[in-house]
Amino acid sequence: MTGLLSMAYLLAGVFFILSLGGLSSQETARRGNNYGIAGMVIAIVATVASAAVGAYFVLAIAVAIGAAIGLWLASRVEMTAMPQLVALLHSFVGLAAVLIGWAAYLDPRSQLAGAEKVIHNTEIYLGIFIGAITLTGSWAAYGKLQGILSSKPLALPGRHVMNAVAIIVSLVMLILFAPDGHGSGDATMLLLMTLIALLLGAHLVAAIGGADMPVVISMLNSYSGWAAAATGFMLGNDLLIITGALVGSSGAILSYIMCKAMNRSFISVILGGFGTDSGSSADDEDYGEARSASADEVASWLRDADSVVIAPGFGMAVAHAQQAVAELTSTLRKHGKTVRFAIHPVAGRLPGHMNVLLAEANVPYDIVLEMDEINDDLPKTDVVLVIGANDICNPDAQEKPGSPIAGMPVLEVWHAHQVVILKRSMATGYAGVSNPLFYRDNSSMLFGDAKESVQALVSKL
Repeated sequence: MTGLLSMAYLLAGVFFILSLGGLSSQETARRGNNYGIAGMVIAIVATVASAAVGAYFVLAIAVAIGAAIGLWLASRVEMTAMPQLVALLHSFVGLAAVLIGWAAYLDPRSQLAGAEKVIHNTEIYLGIFIGAITLTGSWAAYGKLQGILSSKPLALPGRHVMNAVAIIVSLVMLILFAPDGHGSGDATMLLLMTLIALLLGAHLVAAIGGADMPVVISMLNSYSGWAAAATGFMLGNDLLIITGALVGSSGAILSYIMCKAMNRSFISVILGGFGTDSGSSADDEDYGEARSASADEVASWLRDADSVVIAPGFGMAVAHAQQAVAELTSTLRKHGKTVRFAIHPVAGRLPGHMNVLLAEANVPYDIVLEMDEINDDLPKTDVVLVIGANDICNPDAQEKPGSPIAGMPVLEVWHAHQVVILKRSMATGYAGVSNPLFYRDNSSMLFGDAKESVQALVSKL
């Protein structure tokens, strides 16, 4: 039976690896998702059928409740709320690691000694520590994304020193806890570490600016993977170790790639110290008057254009405008226009957010280009339509060193011949800074709901 379980776990692990490989490309993403589903089904069936699992009635109730909640959320959650849902799911993994760690510590059947005891106590300690950071960090990310917490970074005096002290104290307690783990005062020490980790997780994420939250989400994904791997060590479950390591490493790699794309420090992500520059937000500066355009004017510019670039942002998701944008793209291409999409690494609030929306609307993959692929072509573009985007095309990122988004690579749409920004109002973006793009001589504002504005353009074309 043990051999069959190991083989099933190995097969599930292979499917998870194939799933990650499939998700690396838009063309194979659906296949990768199916591989992941197959791997999870195998893992669940194998675990339930193993000799270590009993109390099937209680297990069936728990599975039924979890499945009902999952189906309810999946059927009701909007694509705009997907980042918040992902953050909550990460928190569940962290909570599970904390609970399993404490259960393993309190288990009276644990009678280990020597090196085995030290290793087991270390697994418990690290599992709770990583899980607690993931738990409250995910809650803080959810609060920022949902608007419960301010998107501005929480810049407490001496915050880096506080983080360093918390980590050092936790490491010292680990050294004291690992050799014994059940001696006098060890439970108090473990509880103190749990509280420190809970506070540390919340503070690390709260100290990060809203414009950088997509990177935070990918980093929390990595944390949840390492928490799952630590849980696997505590339970002696090979599959949890494998999948946790896969999620942890892939999340860390994704975070590193996104940090490079945003000119941020990877270490700063871990320490919660980026997106926190202090300086003028440019809200007090007078840029003059923004020019407003009508749908007829914009349609005229599109008719005369040979090349059009569409830069989507979170506002497109909020307005559910992706289908209308796909229809506009099809209409322009039928008129012989060259149409491409410019995707910023952190457009939306989740890595790949815009890619998913455009794929949902059946926009051809070959015209969806990343920022580095399209920026050099923008000076040769006739019209750029910025649909619900703000911070990702803000010139202050390059031109204003004191800006909170200074240094972040952006879509340089202002180099195009004509820029049209589709927005409901002149409100700032998620980073809370004004955008001088709106006031440039070659920029015009098309105010209104993005979906309705795009539909109006289609009808006039």
